[in-house]
Amino acid sequence: MKLAVFVSDYKLNVDTLDRLKPEKLGIILVENGVYHATIKENGTPSSLLKKNANFYVLMDDLETRGLGSSDINNNIKMISYGDIVDLIFNEYEKTAWL
Repeated sequence: MKLAVFVSDYKLNVDTLDRLKPEKLGIILVENGVYHATIKENGTPSSLLKKNANFYVLMDDLETRGLGSSDINNNIKMISYGDIVDLIFNEYEKTAWL
């Protein structure tokens, strides 16, 4: 299964993601979840970014918080609402919201 997971909270316990075993995992950071892309915990990236996944961050939510492309980790792709629709219809079979 190809699964896209929307992460909307910064205080996410990655245990839920550990139980998922998709063949392809996409993590879409939205709302306060965008802080996973930018904030460093004790000088290291968010533990979420250690997952074997494709990472995306919603550009509008990032900019709403005063952040931009220079603030995010290199392995995260900035996307628009239209890009999310394309991902859901073309890349991933199922979606989940955490």
